[in-house]
Amino acid sequence: MEVREPKRRVPGSVRRARIIEAALSVFAARGYHATAMEEIATSAGVTRSVLYDHFPSKRVLLITVLQEQNALLVEHVGARITGSGSPGHRLRATFDAYFSFAEDRPEARCLLFDRTDEDDAEIKVVRWGIRETRTRAVAAMLARDLSRLGLDPGALITEAVVELLITGTDGLAQWWTRHPDVPRADLVEAAMRVLWTGLSQLPLGPAVHVGK
Repeated sequence: MEVREPKRRVPGSVRRARIIEAALSVFAARGYHATAMEEIATSAGVTRSVLYDHFPSKRVLLITVLQEQNALLVEHVGARITGSGSPGHRLRATFDAYFSFAEDRPEARCLLFDRTDEDDAEIKVVRWGIRETRTRAVAAMLARDLSRLGLDPGALITEAVVELLITGTDGLAQWWTRHPDVPRADLVEAAMRVLWTGLSQLPLGPAVHVGK
């Protein structure tokens, strides 16, 4: 008589991680409104009841995915911003880090930057909060370099400069999805020529405080 070993229960943390990854893939591919919770449950290999045990609604699940993926992005890029070397060297490494994130986690980049048509008031508030937090986090990490370039890290106009860096870099990443044969190094070089060249032309001197 064959004796079967008891089926091991999958830890809750593992199930949650599977749900997050499945939700990321489905939301990125189909968008928020076209996605059904049952579809995510099937993709994650869990039942609907297990899915709802972890996430009480589709809105909560999307918001969780957005927040977690944004945290991964900021951590990934931030390690290069605060690394060693000259400002130009570190910005080059930062561009490369962002493009590597876009290359390795295209669904995360898509959900964070492209899939923004949820038409849901609560999700819109969260998205704007994530965007502003990301911009301020990058500005804080760049504070020393921005000061050396004559920009006051605490000024509102400096936040606009950082927003330009982020959106410009992601614009290149979006273009890359349509031209995947272009080497990543070429994108980094393009970003340096346009974005870093513009920053490096700012007059060096005391930080300028504009539009607090």
